[in-house]
Order: sequence, then structure tokens, then C-alpha cells
Amino acid sequence: MSASQPPLLPDATRTLASFGANLRYEDLPADVVARIKTSVLDSLGCCLFGSTLPWTRKVAALAGREEARGVASMIGLGRRTSPSLAALVNGLAGHAFELDDIHKESIVHAGSIATPVALALAEQRGTTTGAEFITAMVAGYEIGHRVGSAATMSLFFRGFHPQGTSGVFVAAATAARMLGLDASAFQHALGIAGSQAGGLMAAQEGAMVKRFHCGRAAQSGIYSADLARDGFTGITDVLEAAYGGYLSSYSDKPNPARLTNDLGSQWETLAVGYKPHASVTSIHSALDSMKAIMAEQRLAADDVARVEAGLSPMTHVHCAWAYKAQGVTAAQMNLFFGLAVIAEDGVAFTEQFREDRLADPRLLDFIGRISAHVDPEIEQMGAPFRHASRLRVTTRDGRVFEKLALHRRGSPENPIGHDEIEAKFRAVVAPCMSAADAQRIVDVVNRLETLESMAPLIRLVAVDLDAQGSR
Repeated sequence: MSASQPPLLPDATRTLASFGANLRYEDLPADVVARIKTSVLDSLGCCLFGSTLPWTRKVAALAGREEARGVASMIGLGRRTSPSLAALVNGLAGHAFELDDIHKESIVHAGSIATPVALALAEQRGTTTGAEFITAMVAGYEIGHRVGSAATMSLFFRGFHPQGTSGVFVAAATAARMLGLDASAFQHALGIAGSQAGGLMAAQEGAMVKRFHCGRAAQSGIYSADLARDGFTGITDVLEAAYGGYLSSYSDKPNPARLTNDLGSQWETLAVGYKPHASVTSIHSALDSMKAIMAEQRLAADDVARVEAGLSPMTHVHCAWAYKAQGVTAAQMNLFFGLAVIAEDGVAFTEQFREDRLADPRLLDFIGRISAHVDPEIEQMGAPFRHASRLRVTTRDGRVFEKLALHRRGSPENPIGHDEIEAKFRAVVAPCMSAADAQRIVDVVNRLETLESMAPLIRLVAVDLDAQGSR
């Protein structure tokens, strides 16, 4: 493909930038506002728990060594730094334990990017209302999810991590809207962000750097919007350029129409789902089925002779690789480990992915009884069913139980309600925060659109959790 060829979709970047720059709170349907509030609460829980983890602490220490002027809080750490470094640390914390929200088609977890970006800039500005905060979040969700959807699963199959690649557009759009950029500057912010997209999926097999991709995307978004505000220019056709554009470079089979089709009438925010399990989303339907079969049949792990998991091609590539105890990230991304902890513990939440469980002999023994394959029927259903699974459990006494799960629990097609996200939030932060403090955050987020300033929420999440724990 050469630069002389026509763009994949003329003026797509300009159209998205104009949409983001001109979006107003009054334009947002009530269900979109409600969904963003749910995502904010879910994301803050992820950030607070994530702030306690070693990989977040390492990056927070790096941010401290920069000695930047402290105007934006590092969530849960009781310290402030620059907005871009706060977004780096908080974005990493939000993606630190595979609990963040997910838009299935784009394979992007927008909450762990948009929430840290919007919070950092709101604290810097000091005058952001809750309604403005929500509007900026929606701009990031709508634009970033459309970019990821247009790239299609081809981007993932080529080995790129959508969170670090498509995620920069979530961040740039959120930041541009927070800074009130006009359509031209907004377009340049997207054009700057596209050149900073990056992240390799090999990180899923044991590396802390997978979480770093999210933080870097958030940081890049702030850099991009801040530079664009000062007249720094980006690639104005970054999404649609035939040569060197985002879609033409990152995807073998892009769907450029997804960038702008039904923009402003079909809300991608409403296609966001949530995670009841602390693991990669692709295996959740299999985990749901395993949990249901074990409970319905009153089985113990020792009763199971064999588990066969039929998957989509994407999930098989993504998650069905031979398990080795090589780190928390690998365990959370691995189908076999996830099924084993469900069989042993009945849940796959924060406690199941502790370092001391990764080589548990009982889990390793159960993993040896699991096999996985691409299910032809699920494959024929195509990309919308890439999270589907067919689980077959055979007991030692010869009984066979099978479940076909087309939609995981927590997806838009099989949703969990805001009250369940509140319960998840309390469970996630329970190891590091009192129930009373957690409830204060819930109460503020539930009235987010009425806030005249984001200061009340920022004060609640900017606490030093270590100091609280020592009292």
C-alpha cells in the first residue's frame, strides 16, 4: 500500500474530532450517563486495589524520582505528581489485576484509561463539574471503542495489545474534551496519540509490562492533548491514511466504516460490560459454566476426571496455551489456571491469584485434566461470539455434563446491574479500605452528575491506603 492510494475512509479522524469537541452533557442519553457512572465506580475499585500491588508501586516509585510538580493524585498512594505521571500510575493500577471493564468488539478496557486521565486533569483544573467529567469520559469511550472496533481482531492476531494501541485514542479523546479543545486541536490530539500507540501481546505470558501498556496509553493521551492545545501538530488523517495510518498499519482486515457509522446515535458506551472474575474476559463464559456445573451437581474438584473446553479461535490463541507458574499476569490470562481455581475454590477473584497459589500442586494436578480446542460451531458464529464456550465435564464415575455459554455473565447481553458493581467495588477494596470509606466513594459516584467540583471524589480516592491500614 502506498501513500498515493485513497484514504480508507475520507475525513474519519476529522469527523470523530468534531464529535468529541462538540459533545455536550445535554446530548447524552440517560442510560449512557448511568453506564459511565457504573464504569467510574468499577474503575476506581480497580485503581484502589491496583495501587497496593508491586508492579504499581514500582512505577509510582519511578514517578516519584521524576520530582514533578505535584498537582494530580496517585490513587491510593497519598502522593501527588504531574497529571501525565498520575495518569501513568493510575492507568497501570486500573489494569493491574484484570478486573477492569471491557468493550468486547474493540477489546479495549476504557475505564482504566479514561478515569485516570479525567481525574488527573480535573484535579489540575480544579473547576471541573461532574457533568463535564462524565462528558469527557463518554468522548473517550465513544471514540476509542470505535477505533478499536475498526481495527478488528486482526490487530490482536498480529500480536498487538489493544489496550496500549487503540487505548491511546480513549485517552487522547478524554483529555482533549477535558481541556476543551476545539475540533481542529482535537484532531491534532488524535493525530499525535496515534504515533504513540504500542503494546505487544507476548506480555501476557508472565510480564508486568502488560499493565504498563494501559498506563502509557493514559499518559500519552494527556501528552497528546496538551501538545495539541499549544499548537503542536499531529497526523490529521491518522486513522484513515492509506499508508502509515493507524488502521492500515495495525490491521490486515480493518473495517473503517465502524469509525463513524451511527456516530452520536449508536452509543458504544452501552456496549461495555464488567468482570465478575479477576481474569482475562475471554475465558469468563468457560469459568461461568465451570462454576455452574460444579454447584448444580455438587461436585468437588476430586470428582472431576476430565474437562474439555470448546472455544473461539481468538480465545484459543489468547488463553489456551500451556500453563507455567511464571507470574500473576500469566495465571490471570490462562484458561487452564482459571478453570482450576473455579473447581477448587468456586471463585476466581483476587485471592485466587496470589503468588503462593500459582504453583499449588492441587491446581497443577487439575490443570492436567483439562484440554481445549476450537469449537467449529462457535467459530462459525464469528467475532460477536468470540467469548462463547462449550464446556464438557466428565466425572470419575462416568457422568457427563455440558454447557454452551454464548454470552459471559457481565456482558451487555448477560448483564450485571449497578448494585452488583457496587458489591464488586466493596469486595475489591475490602483488603485495603474500610467499609465506611468505601461507602463514601459509592455515594459520591452515585451523584456524580450533580457535583459542582470533582474535589469530593478526588479527596476520597487520593488517600494513603498504607497509612489508613496502620491506624
